[in-house]
Amino acid sequence: MYAPSTPSKQFRRAPRRLIHATALAAALAAAQAGAVEIQSGDWTVDVGGIVNAYATSVSCSGDAVGGPAIAGRGLGCSGESSKTTIGNGLLPSGLVTKFKTSQDGLEIGGTIGIYAATATSSGLAANSGVDVRQAFFTIGTAEAGTLKIGRDYGVFGSNPILSDMTLLGAGAPVQGTQRGRVTLGHIGAGYTYLGTYGQMTYVSPVIGGGFTFTGALVSPVDSGVYASQAGPQYQAQLAWAGNGFKAWIGAKMQHFADAGAGTGGFAETAAEIGASYSAGPFAVLANYQEGKGLGILSDGDQGPVKGRNYFLQGTYKVSDKLKFGINYGESRNQDDNARNTALNASFKSNANLTAGLYYGLTKSITLAGELGDTRSKDYLGNTAKMFGGSFGGIIFF
Repeated sequence: MYAPSTPSKQFRRAPRRLIHATALAAALAAAQAGAVEIQSGDWTVDVGGIVNAYATSVSCSGDAVGGPAIAGRGLGCSGESSKTTIGNGLLPSGLVTKFKTSQDGLEIGGTIGIYAATATSSGLAANSGVDVRQAFFTIGTAEAGTLKIGRDYGVFGSNPILSDMTLLGAGAPVQGTQRGRVTLGHIGAGYTYLGTYGQMTYVSPVIGGGFTFTGALVSPVDSGVYASQAGPQYQAQLAWAGNGFKAWIGAKMQHFADAGAGTGGFAETAAEIGASYSAGPFAVLANYQEGKGLGILSDGDQGPVKGRNYFLQGTYKVSDKLKFGINYGESRNQDDNARNTALNASFKSNANLTAGLYYGLTKSITLAGELGDTRSKDYLGNTAKMFGGSFGGIIFF
């Protein structure tokens, strides 16, 4: 069993970037709604960004649960029975630069995004850590589609996190990640983080009455006692959209090798299916992920254990400015075998229920207040509980 006062070993050895939420949608919004635009010759450069902060307060109780138990004292309350932080929500703060031009019949563009956290555990230490999660360029035409080359977010899992209402809030206000980074939203409790990778990704034009195909060759990643091999990671998605409805299926695969720990290798193979629908003030979304090596927080972080994630959400716009929403997600290891016991302290599941109010103070500023209940369980019958709330705001410029 892992000590409840410290984050699990499995969580600590995951790359730090894997506890971030995506800022892709926010970066696009920032560049399109009020960013500074500079033109020189055939080039257009947009400079925009995001700044946000949320006061979060949590209380942890129940049993000690090992592995990536986000409701436990180690992660949920940063080693205490209760904790308060004023820091980033699910999104970091960042400066985003976008560029575009047309040359020789090709549309060329790209993005460089530099992100930073708000809160630290010290009033003296320098808060100088930055994360360049986006640095890519694109080439394409309306007829042939677009090729993206560089570093960006993954394809698999992009729909649920981009549609999560807590993208503009905090979601699960996990103190062990918010101090120096961000909260988790429903990462590890509804969906696995989509990741940021070096990649070469093709996006087709809209075909067949609303279908779009996306395929990616992704730089393979290491995970704990497992190492990447010669081949890339593969990700793909087929989506359809029309009349307020959107549906998608996706898959990803990577081979992991034994990194000298005597555990043997395995192949990560995961699939995803989801749909969303909006009509007037109402919107709903459902997403399901399952696979071997899917991971709770990131690729392969539970070894070859089979896992599943599901995420449900409903929102209602009370007025043009005010929206209410509620969502629920669970991430679970499906089997309790010897490897799960040895690697993950018999970890079973994380689940989070969040209710939130989101108010558009101006076209650039959104204020958000959320309450949430998070539970973590293991196959030994233990349950850790975290109850928390958050209030703050985000601005796009």
